[in-house]
Amino acid sequence: MNLAQVLFYLMAFIATASAVFVAATKNLVRSIFMFFITLFALAGLYVLALADFVAITQIVIYVGGILVLILFAFMLSGKETLNTIGELRSKFISINKLPALLLAGLFLVVLLNMIFKLDADNLGWVKKAQVTHNMILPNSSMTENIGINLMTKYLLPFEAISVLLMVALVGAAHLSRKGRSA
Repeated sequence: MNLAQVLFYLMAFIATASAVFVAATKNLVRSIFMFFITLFALAGLYVLALADFVAITQIVIYVGGILVLILFAFMLSGKETLNTIGELRSKFISINKLPALLLAGLFLVVLLNMIFKLDADNLGWVKKAQVTHNMILPNSSMTENIGINLMTKYLLPFEAISVLLMVALVGAAHLSRKGRSA
């Protein structure tokens, strides 16, 4: 087992364990900070997968933007709102959550079926890409290609996403202010 595999398993364990903690804990503050750790572990997994641009984007957008937005909404919400949310939480597994648990179980079965039955080296599109040399190698300038594509070919979707994030920011601010004045 080489260093890359050890780092992968370590990051995967950290991401999985912190995500389970986020879902299972009743304390919202601890949940938010463990979500912070989950997002950083995912960024580490992206780095190990040679997706450096996606890792930086993960940190900038999710950790730097979305998580800070969640923290601000949490800090601006009143004590009554937080107490109401705390009272709504019940057992981790209950009859009310049965449809969600069934759906999660179905997704787990599909995922495990795909992992064990899929032979990724013999997929048609992978073989075709290898024959035609239509591959991105780790030493090529991936970030530069992504930046050029974002500012030319994909400029409209890139701007649409920025507008969507702005709407989410305004909506979160409105919800936190509305909860405060109520």
